[in-house]
Amino acid sequence: MKKHPLYVGVMAGLLSLAATLPLQAANQTIAVETPQQQQQESIESQIQSLLAQMSTQEKIGQLALRDWGTFGASDMKAIKQAVREGRVGGFLNVNFSSVDKHAFAELQRLAVEESPLGIPLLFGQDVIHGYETIFPIPLGQAASWNPELIKNGARIAAQEASADGIRWTFAPMIDISRDPRWGRIAETLGEDPLLTSVLGVAMVEGFQTDNLGDPTSLAACGKHFAGYGAAEGGRDYNSAYIPERLLRDIYLPPFKAGIDAGMQSIMSTYSTLNDVPGTGSPFLFKQILRDEWGFDGFVVSDWNAVMEMVPHGFARDGKHAATLAANAGIDMEMHTDTYEQFLPQLMDEGKFSEAQLDTAVANILRVKLRLDLWSHPYPRAQSKAEREQIIRNGQFLNAAKEAAKETFVLLKNDKQLLPLKKGQTVAVIGPLAEAPHEQLGTWIYNGDKQHSRTLLPALRDMVGDGGEILYAAGLDYSRDTSTRGFKAAIKAAKKADVVLFVGGEEAILSGEGHSRGDIRLPGAQAELVAELAKTGKPLAMVLLAGRPLQLDETLEQADAVMMAWHPGTMAGPALADVLYGESSPSGRLPLTWPVGAGQIPIYYNHLATGRPATEDNYTRIEKIGREVFQHQPGNSSNLLDYGHKPLFPFGYGLTYSEFEYRDLELSGPTLDANGQLTISATITNTGKTTATETAQLYVRDLVGSVSRPVRELKGFERITLNPGESQRVQFTLTPEQLAFHNADMQPVVEPGEFRVWIAPDAESGLESAFSLR
Repeated sequence: MKKHPLYVGVMAGLLSLAATLPLQAANQTIAVETPQQQQQESIESQIQSLLAQMSTQEKIGQLALRDWGTFGASDMKAIKQAVREGRVGGFLNVNFSSVDKHAFAELQRLAVEESPLGIPLLFGQDVIHGYETIFPIPLGQAASWNPELIKNGARIAAQEASADGIRWTFAPMIDISRDPRWGRIAETLGEDPLLTSVLGVAMVEGFQTDNLGDPTSLAACGKHFAGYGAAEGGRDYNSAYIPERLLRDIYLPPFKAGIDAGMQSIMSTYSTLNDVPGTGSPFLFKQILRDEWGFDGFVVSDWNAVMEMVPHGFARDGKHAATLAANAGIDMEMHTDTYEQFLPQLMDEGKFSEAQLDTAVANILRVKLRLDLWSHPYPRAQSKAEREQIIRNGQFLNAAKEAAKETFVLLKNDKQLLPLKKGQTVAVIGPLAEAPHEQLGTWIYNGDKQHSRTLLPALRDMVGDGGEILYAAGLDYSRDTSTRGFKAAIKAAKKADVVLFVGGEEAILSGEGHSRGDIRLPGAQAELVAELAKTGKPLAMVLLAGRPLQLDETLEQADAVMMAWHPGTMAGPALADVLYGESSPSGRLPLTWPVGAGQIPIYYNHLATGRPATEDNYTRIEKIGREVFQHQPGNSSNLLDYGHKPLFPFGYGLTYSEFEYRDLELSGPTLDANGQLTISATITNTGKTTATETAQLYVRDLVGSVSRPVRELKGFERITLNPGESQRVQFTLTPEQLAFHNADMQPVVEPGEFRVWIAPDAESGLESAFSLR
């Protein structure tokens, strides 16, 4: 598979140096307008024409994003009249109305035919990992390390959603998170800024296409700006404290990459960032987003986030909240109506200007014009029959199945228990073995369990008459603490050649507001696994969850463990294919898997500390003698009970084959300031199965003006090799990729000594060194 073009360019774009500007100026030539420039000039002209005709009320109306799902029958007359008067800019959640779930066309008709200027509404929704064809959760998709897979999933979601009239999605979620306790980690693309940037851009490209005016496109929305994934204690909506250098090097790059790729909107964070609610932060939205990055799309608050500055203790009341949000650069207010209530008064008082209002309206109109809503205002599917040809069609379902197969991460496979053999009798046990709703995962507004393809039928189809599938759930659901089903489960296990336990978390245990302090297997699952292990039968475990789980003794009791995340609509057929070896698992962890919650936060690109732990410079708790001298167990950066390493490192994942890395070569010992360095190695499939390996490029800056991480991902490449086949992988490294922000918040590339690895994960690999001069 070819390297994604962002592999070597994304960090350079994020940290472009001001030194390039004189060169650009020196090489100015007579400009010839491109069609894109001409189109943009036309759009700006249309914006100015509309602004000149709009009343203040109509302008403020464009800033209003109303939640249709919150309105009852008694609200219908008033809200429809507001649309007629141009006092609404858009709606979200139209198909969650208890009154009218199919109001897209009617609301749009009121806007384009009866409002003063006929400005179309913008319909938005949380289309996160599919619309009705549900793909794996984003964290699962990230485990594929495959940008094309993610782009294709977003493209399918956009085609389905636009059929109903939705043209804006509140995705991708590109928050960096290092805390598996946080429920919304399931929506992220992991812990690494490069991986998240590459995959986030792929999602933007899938949603938007290269032509926003295409009626199948959705405007993408990067969220949550900024630092939401660093909420203290993993508690959702909580405070985030991120030093500015860390913010700029780790948390902001995916947003910059998305904007460079044309992402049209940004959503504010619920949390405070360094004591200031994101929704009221001029630093984020004016200084960084507009002044530094030149973003020309629009900013939307998260749901109710403007008014939540009051309980934050940052705003006195609704009027003060409107003042803070509007002056911070929030263009569109989601759900609440403080702008409608208070902006006219704030303008009269000189606390918000007509020019500021015009800028906010222009930002919104710009995106509506780019989407060509005037030409395509109505739902794309004009009839039920037309809709049925689009939604969940065979091509889309097959794509969801193939995507799911690439997300499964094989964590353990002792004695090559997997893949299963078709002649075996398999006892399928566990609360998630046949759970059509739970396999869909979090944020599935339009997903429906009746369309889920589940595991049991898929396994039975796979084995046909050549084997037997026994089933005993053992537990009714993932949090079930009753042992009443254990007897039947153990009985089935004793009859089987192999036990397949399918457990983890229900979908509701991850997602927004669903953080966990204890991330062990919930309910009596660990107890059930222990009882199954006592039967002596080979035991394979499949985990469905929105986060890494603390496995404790369960990991030792199971002979094989596969992380399947929440795989979506086609979970069953996808799992059956991989469990029976029709495909080899190819997923790699997009985050670090902790031994236990006490290690959190844990991430691969940490600093070394002054006393870094090694295998021999401390004593584990169980081996410490009694009444020993204070320093005898050692003094290094570790946890006595957990150690210093994670359970599984970032980038880790097994296959049904084996790969050998050898012959690491650098094109030279030195990387010049204006040059590039080539790093290559040979990878050989030394096993007996065709499989996919993800080669990863890491570097370490040994000495910097600020301490530098022990490793940083700088590239990756997926390659598929037949048994005995070899392939040379090659990465190109430029000085810009080694840039970071110094203590003065300046992007710098500092000369010095570096380590470099081509590796299968963040803790191993072939190592060499080079100098940057």
